[in-house]
Amino acid sequence: MSTQDYQQQALAFEPRAELLRGRVIAISGAGDGIGRALSIAAAKHGAEVVLIGRTVKPLEAVYKEISAIRKDAASIAPLNLEQAVASDYDQLAAALGQRYGRLDGLVHNAAILGGLTAIEHYDVPMWCRVLHVNLTAAFVLTQVLLPALRNSADASIIFTSSGVGRRPRAFWGAYAVSKCGVEGLSALLADELGEGKAIRVNALNPGATRTRMRRAAYPSEDVTKLPEPAAIVNPYLWLLGPEARGVTGQSLNCQPAPPVAAVPAGV
Repeated sequence: MSTQDYQQQALAFEPRAELLRGRVIAISGAGDGIGRALSIAAAKHGAEVVLIGRTVKPLEAVYKEISAIRKDAASIAPLNLEQAVASDYDQLAAALGQRYGRLDGLVHNAAILGGLTAIEHYDVPMWCRVLHVNLTAAFVLTQVLLPALRNSADASIIFTSSGVGRRPRAFWGAYAVSKCGVEGLSALLADELGEGKAIRVNALNPGATRTRMRRAAYPSEDVTKLPEPAAIVNPYLWLLGPEARGVTGQSLNCQPAPPVAAVPAGV
């Protein structure tokens, strides 16, 4: 099948109630925005969710929401991606392995925006921070959790991308470069693991969504015209579930592409 075919399936997907039953899924950036919405949706559809995030309080709030849906359907794994050292990642992997024995899904959602400014004036420490949180930490987290993913009969890794990760735009600085790297890391890992293997790897671009990061990037935008995070999670659920088994190496969108404006005659 072509990327276009997979894209159509992702956008049309309507998850059944027990889609993720028995699956263990770890989600970074689970305390807010898309990560929160996806964590709740995954739990609703039967998954055991590992909530990874920097700050405990928001994770506890999500944990309580999930517990109201299904008891013991989530666990909290605090991890500050900006400050974490090797032992922190190892401890997370060990705790996950001890509790669950395997991992069926890993969603990289955590990211920071950084500055929106020209490369000429971009703050160097901020550049390093954004690249580390958005790209390097995703690489390290994937690496330490690969053994747990290999213990699954059907594992799915999803990297959250961005439109500026496919076509960088002026002034998006380290964020755009980090998302270009995320696209590259996703494609590289998919190629290394190969088609037909137990671990599939894909990237998803959420598109314009009503999140704090979007508000920071577009402060004058009318947020009422943007979908809530819960409205765009079905493509994530599709890639995490059995219906997408064998789909790997793809970079897809969570929302339909906006219509192309007609070009006036003579322009």
